[in-house]
Amino acid sequence: MGKKQEPEIPVTPSSGNVFADLGFAEPEEELAKAQLASHIRRIIRRRRLTQVAAAALMGIDQPKVSALLNGRLANFSTDRLMRLLTALGQDVEIVVKERESDHERGRISVVDEAA
Repeated sequence: MGKKQEPEIPVTPSSGNVFADLGFAEPEEELAKAQLASHIRRIIRRRRLTQVAAAALMGIDQPKVSALLNGRLANFSTDRLMRLLTALGQDVEIVVKERESDHERGRISVVDEAA
């Protein structure tokens, strides 16, 4: 008996930004928010902070910390996430530079200092 052949599943290569792949209106901003939130999650985890302790440090309430840690970022702007990072003792730098290519639009990216 021959092995039953599995149907082939179509695969679409990623653009590198899941939010662009899913058709979000502002995919670069959504990705930046997700990356900033990821930094906040790592800091909270590294310091072993409870949600209540993290909330007190950041000046927000515990349900907002819960939403942030669970990736529910609709009520968080990039500006607000950057302020939360500074409340956690992090420096946030914004660098504006001219595009190296001739694309119409520039891009937004979050770069980890360790990278």
